[in-house]
Amino acid sequence: MNSQQPAIVVTNLTKRFGDFTAVNGINIEVRRGEIFGLLGPNGSGKTTTIRMMLGLMRPSSGSVEVLGMKVDGDTQKIRPRVGYMSQRFSLYNDLTVLQNLNFYGAAYGLSNSELQMRIKEALSMAGLEGRGNAKTRDLSGGWRQRLALSAAILHRPEVLFLDEPTAGVDPLSRRAFWDLLYQLISEGITVFVTTHYMDEAEHCHRLAFIQYGDVIAYGTSAEIKTDMMHGEVLELEPSDAPLAVKVLRAAQADQSLPIVEVELYGALVHIVASDVRKCQHVIEKELRKANIRAGHMSIIEPSLEDVFISAMKK
Repeated sequence: MNSQQPAIVVTNLTKRFGDFTAVNGINIEVRRGEIFGLLGPNGSGKTTTIRMMLGLMRPSSGSVEVLGMKVDGDTQKIRPRVGYMSQRFSLYNDLTVLQNLNFYGAAYGLSNSELQMRIKEALSMAGLEGRGNAKTRDLSGGWRQRLALSAAILHRPEVLFLDEPTAGVDPLSRRAFWDLLYQLISEGITVFVTTHYMDEAEHCHRLAFIQYGDVIAYGTSAEIKTDMMHGEVLELEPSDAPLAVKVLRAAQADQSLPIVEVELYGALVHIVASDVRKCQHVIEKELRKANIRAGHMSIIEPSLEDVFISAMKK
């Protein structure tokens, strides 16, 4: 394959289930050797999209090309060159670590001598040396996740598809998993990953936001922030953050506070406005009326989560 040729090209991809449109004419191009993220909440169409890209589900219309080959139901040519890790990690919990790896290696058609070498490398990458005889069900979520990734790349795929690979896994394991992904990228593998975690999206080279089956933003994190975020973000740490959001939204509704949106971020509140400096006095006044201390206030760079919420509301 030409190194300049995209690894994946999705053109007007659509999937309808009766009157319901799960994916609505989306267009995505994934470059060779990048991590591309498809970011969206549950039910936004991420899994349907990835299943059509793999040939596991036929689209209602549109097309997918992977490594220059059209995905049209006959996936025999494509399958040996791609890896797939589903939401449930695709593992057999009653089998041991080694049994799972041997099963997947045989399914990928690896010869026994090559398979044993690959398994040794997989155990090393996953940090599971010496635990080959452990039952998979006895592993923690983080270890099962690494094992599933190791199984998905035993055959050295050129493109790796990951569907919500870190859902339900603790933050430390998620960080370690992303370290492994960057290691794979350095070896030339292209990664397409779906996620609803904003911090993970920041780690992608490029990404697309999907909502209700529509791609609503596309590009690098910086490009999306420039294109989709019109306004500044004021962060404050009020004495009662949930009540502060309620008070400020009421002031926004009656037009006494000229802001675009107010969102709760744990103990913090983010306020978006075209010129937040002009709003600070009114914000403090409205909070004071409700016996809320505004606390520390500062204008910050918008996070990807700020941008995503703004894009979804639009």
